[in-house]
Formats: sequence, structure tokens, C-alpha cells
Amino acid sequence: MENLWKKIRSPLIFNSLFVRVYFYFGIMLSLTSVMIGIIFMKLYEQNSIKSYRNDIEKEMVEIVDRTEEFIKNNENNLSVASYQEVLDSIFSGDIYILSNPNAEHPMNTRFANVKNNDNLIKSDFEEILAKVFRGESVYQIDYMKTYRSKVLIIGEAVYHDEEVVGAVLIRYYLTQQQEIIDRGLQMILISVIVALLIAMVISISFARSISRPISQIRTAAVEMTGGNYEFRTRIDREDEIGELADSMDVLAKRLAEIEVKRQEMEQMRMDFFANVSHELRTPITVMRGYTETLLDGIVVDPERVNHYYHRMVKECQSMERLVGDLLLLSKMQNPDFSIDKEPIELISLFHDMIRSARVLAEEKQIEVDYKRNTDMILIMGDYDRLRQMFMVIFDNAVKFSKEYSKIYVRLEFYQGEQNTFGKVHVSIRDEGIGISEEELPYIFEKFYKSKLRQNAKGSGLGLMIAKQIAIKHGGTLEVLSQVGKGTEFQFVFEAIDPESLEM
Repeated sequence: MENLWKKIRSPLIFNSLFVRVYFYFGIMLSLTSVMIGIIFMKLYEQNSIKSYRNDIEKEMVEIVDRTEEFIKNNENNLSVASYQEVLDSIFSGDIYILSNPNAEHPMNTRFANVKNNDNLIKSDFEEILAKVFRGESVYQIDYMKTYRSKVLIIGEAVYHDEEVVGAVLIRYYLTQQQEIIDRGLQMILISVIVALLIAMVISISFARSISRPISQIRTAAVEMTGGNYEFRTRIDREDEIGELADSMDVLAKRLAEIEVKRQEMEQMRMDFFANVSHELRTPITVMRGYTETLLDGIVVDPERVNHYYHRMVKECQSMERLVGDLLLLSKMQNPDFSIDKEPIELISLFHDMIRSARVLAEEKQIEVDYKRNTDMILIMGDYDRLRQMFMVIFDNAVKFSKEYSKIYVRLEFYQGEQNTFGKVHVSIRDEGIGISEEELPYIFEKFYKSKLRQNAKGSGLGLMIAKQIAIKHGGTLEVLSQVGKGTEFQFVFEAIDPESLEM
């Protein structure tokens, strides 16, 4: 039974943040309210008693002064008796005037209203009188069981010729005052209870204001643990909890971005294997056919055998080129892949490329028209990758151009504005068969090949590799084409200032 109670109690009650905050905050407010209430009750009681004491002490001073005046002037008994009657009528307490029997010249008993041998005096005021007759002022509060009330007692000495000749005692019953004090204390107690209830309500609100957003943050953490990175806390607060919620939302956003990249990488990996397996299936099948034919001895003619070997070598070269292109494309598409860049002089690069391009163009008697508008253009990049990119475009231009046509190569520099040095525009345009509007949006996709006979041997990766190289160099690649008139590929790159390199 005890174990069952622990299992129920722990997760549902005591491990709840709301209950803990409410419990501790409520205890703090309760203790504070009770302590303040007790302090106020004590202060109220003390101040009330002090107020009564001050009033009585004023009466005491007047009575002592009047008594000393009677003694000094040796008033007659009638005057003293009249004064004492007045005091008894207007004063609600008991007034005792006694002679000091221990004095050398004690006060005449006609000035006293109580005899020293009175039993009441002996029983109630014996110790007090001893102090007063020694010249001490007495103030004390006692509880009298007979009257069931607190009694305030004040005693003062009566002097004549600097000798204590008597004493004045006042006994004041605090019954009415105690009732007033009790009513005041009740009001304070009620105020404390009301304040305590308000404090409990405030503590509930306070506990909710802390526990609810933390619960939302916990929910967000659980959702992120489960892979839901779209969940948001939706907490709008300008404090530490708000900052924590914002951090959780930022973390969820970053994790979502990382998850998207991970999925993209996984998809790229799957696409790579799928593409490799798909593209290598045909050449491997051809290689197997040639190999089995040679192995079975079906072909024995030396020329045909040599022809099969040459075909096998070409298929191997085709597979090697395909795998190389796929690996390069996978690297280019990786967001973390970066190209080692250095200042490249494009004029020299194009001279090198044009020499190789003219060799390709000579097979179809195609003329290369190359022009530039400056003697030096510098960009940051990788020489081999840039040359590969331009050669892919030029190779396609030759492939889809007619014999005896022209290919126009333009290399131009345009001065930049304000913060940029300038732009480099590269254009390679042919007079070939062109690309239809239906095919134009797909030419940069992986393994996309037109159905034209000129592209029968293509892998469908060249243009995509060229565009990825342009992107990695911070450039752009666009294409314009009209069927029957030709195609133009346009590149734009950021140029760099040669003087900045010298500095």
C-alpha cells in the first residue's frame, strides 16, 4: 500500500512544478503574512496600553502635585475630602493615597484615603509600596483572577522637604480597553486571513506564470526529441523564460534546417547509387556480352576479336567518365564542399580553351569567332574547374551546330558601381538546331538528354556539372535558345581589382 501511494504521489503531485512553486511561494507568503500580522498585533496592543498609561500618568502627576500642595499648605480635612470625592467621581480606576510610616516626618493620615494597615493594601500592594517608599516609580500590569481582567498599576512617591512622606497608587482596570484591543486584534487577524487568501490566489497566478511556459518548453523539447522540429513554444515574454523559449524556437528551426540538409544528403546518396546502377547497367551488359562471346570462342576472326577489344575499352572509358562525372556532381551538390580559389586571369584561360575548342570545331569546319573588350580580367576561382565548365558548353555548341557554321565567344568586362569593382560577362553562342521551349526548363537536370541523335552518347550530366561549377564560383548561368536559330549560354561573375592583389 505504501509503495502504491508513493507511485501515485510522486509523479502527480510532488514532482509537479506548479505544485512545488505554489507550495513554496504559498508558504513564503503565509509565513510573511502571519509574521506581519503578529508584529502588527503586538505593536497595536503595546501602543494601546502605552496610550492608556500616558493618560493615567498624567492623572498621577496631577494627583501627586495636588497632594504635595495639600501637605505644604496644610489644607483642612474638608478640602482634601472634597478633592478625593471629585477624583473618585471622574476617575474610573482606584486611587490610593497612603502615608509612609518609615519616614522621619510621615504624611498626616488626614491626607490619606487608605490606612497602611488595610488588609487589601497588605495583600495587593505591599511589595509595590516598599519600592515607592524608597523613591522608585512603579509601573506594572497584572492579571487579576477575581476580575478576570488585566490591571494597570502605577505608583509614585509623595515628597515633602525632599523626603518621601507618602505614596499615590492607581489601579486601573483594563477591561474596556482590553475589549477595544481585542476588537482591534480581531480586525488585524481578519485582515491577515484575507491577505493570506489573496496571497494564495496570487501564488496560484505566479505559479502558473512560471510553470505554464516551462511546461510548453518541455513539450517543445519532447516534440524535438521525437523529430517534430516544426513545433514552436509561442511564448512572448521579455524575461529569462522568454529568452529560453526563443532559444528553443531557434534550436528547433536550426534542427529543422539540419534535418532538411540531412534528407537532401541522404536523397543525393540514394540518387547517386540509383543513377550509377542505372547508367552502368547498359555498358556492363555490353561488356558482359563481348566477354562471353570471346570466352565461348564464337568469334575467332582476329579483326573482329580486336574490334571487340576496342569496344570493350571504349565502354570502360565511358564508365570511367560517367563515374567521375557522378562523383564530381555529388561533391558540387554538397553544401559543405568548397572550391580552392585563387586569382585567375580569364584572358589566358580562354586562349587555352579556344585552342582546344578549335580542334573540336575543325571536324565540322566550324569557325570560332572570339572577341573581348579588355586585356586583363581577374576573378577568384579554380582554373581547371572553370576550363571544364566552358569546355562543356563549347563541346555542346560544336555537337549541335551544323557544318560550316560559326560559334561566337564573347568575353567582356563591365565597370561596377560603388562597392563592386565590376562584372565579367561570358557568352558562347552557336548557330545550331536550338532547344525547344518544352525542353529548355529541364536541360540542367541530372541525366536529362534530348532525343536527338547528336546526344546519343551523352551522359546527361555535363550541363548540370557546368551550372554547379558556376554556382560554386558565385556566378550565374542562363540559356537563351530558338529552334533552328541557335543557342546562347551566358555567364556572369564578379571581377576583382588587380591593384587589391598588389596591396
